[in-house]
Amino acid sequence: MTSRERVKRSISFTTPDKYPRDHPEPYGSDLFYTGLNPCPDMRPRKGLDNWGCLWESYESSNLGEVKDSPLKDWNDFDKLTIPSLDVPGIWDRSRSAREKAGDKYVLGNVSSLYERVHFVRGLDNTWCDIMEEPDNLKKFVNLLADMNIEIIRRYAEFGVDGIINCDDWGLQNRLMISPDSWREIWKPAYKRVYDAAHAAGLDTWLHSCGYILDIMEDLIEIGLDVIDMDQQMNMGLDNLQKFTGRITFFAPVDIQAVMPNGNPEEIKAYCRKMSEYLGTKAGGLILKWYSDPVGAGHSQESVDVMCQEFIKISDEIYGRPICK
Repeated sequence: MTSRERVKRSISFTTPDKYPRDHPEPYGSDLFYTGLNPCPDMRPRKGLDNWGCLWESYESSNLGEVKDSPLKDWNDFDKLTIPSLDVPGIWDRSRSAREKAGDKYVLGNVSSLYERVHFVRGLDNTWCDIMEEPDNLKKFVNLLADMNIEIIRRYAEFGVDGIINCDDWGLQNRLMISPDSWREIWKPAYKRVYDAAHAAGLDTWLHSCGYILDIMEDLIEIGLDVIDMDQQMNMGLDNLQKFTGRITFFAPVDIQAVMPNGNPEEIKAYCRKMSEYLGTKAGGLILKWYSDPVGAGHSQESVDVMCQEFIKISDEIYGRPICK
């Protein structure tokens, strides 16, 4: 079974030959990532992005934050710099991805629908806008959705298998905004994007950290195929289990509670609990690692323990493969 088929079978619950994974070397990955260059949702370590947001990086991490947002007044929306999808060479990387990926599953980035809004508008302003400027918010969110739908159209021509965007919706124990506001402003835009992806034959993936239990049913309803979830402890694996078999989890061992603090035996035990609660033999669990381990406080030993234990569990469930 090829990597591409393995991932697709996990997403469609048609029984892969082992758990698909996206792990560092020497453990291997079934995924190949692609995107536009320059990316319309670029997040530089420092300096201006292509919307005019000013970023500042952390010394110990690949992550940063927006220090100055360009859209301080909705009256200036028509003056906002909107990245073009017609820049010379912007599609070269994604056009060649299928050939470069070989038999791997090609996952293409698209723009966030929430994070890009608050990068451009500012987080406090965005939260106020939910009550004071909902129509302007919807206008911006739908502009981003339209960009994604055009990207999907081109990805389909290039043989990309799925799309992923990054929108962290959760705090530690609740959504950042009310579920009702999410349903009014963002849910219809996500549905438009997911409908376009499925019509083009692409799977839908969403990265979202924090507590997002309140919108999981909604995401499944509008067609999300894979939830990329780096944290689970703040929601509880037992609470997430109610969605098992209806959506595929793309997840590492909890990056906040277990990976930086757990000993090897605790990490191994959590791997087994994830397999029990989130996966089925028919599919529904794709394993990953957190690609900024230093920034998250993960030791190399912890990463190795997690990857090796997941391989062991996969072999126990599916049988040891004849070849890697």
